[in-house]
Amino acid sequence: MFKVRLFTPKNKISPIKEFLDDCSPNLRTKILRQLKYVEEYGLNPAIPNIKKISGTSLWELRILGKDNVRIFCLSLPNEEVKILHILNKKKQKTPARELNIALKRSQEVLDL
Repeated sequence: MFKVRLFTPKNKISPIKEFLDDCSPNLRTKILRQLKYVEEYGLNPAIPNIKKISGTSLWELRILGKDNVRIFCLSLPNEEVKILHILNKKKQKTPARELNIALKRSQEVLDL
């Protein structure tokens, strides 16, 4: 069993928790179901909707369909997965700005 943790900046509320609080109950259920799969199986490319982002240490969890959400994760030692960033994806390509947010947060996590 993997430990799934949300990225939380020092002395602030987690942006991932804020996203989950603001989204619809149906979308929240879909996201939490996917995170439950990650908790059970880890970041495994054999699982549908999970892929490694080439050139980085990040993984992308995709929630497809009407909602189209992307969740950026980082695999850590001791079977821990850190959820770094979550966004509603509106275009075909993930904006570089969003990916940079996840990369910056991954640096913060790894520097601790």
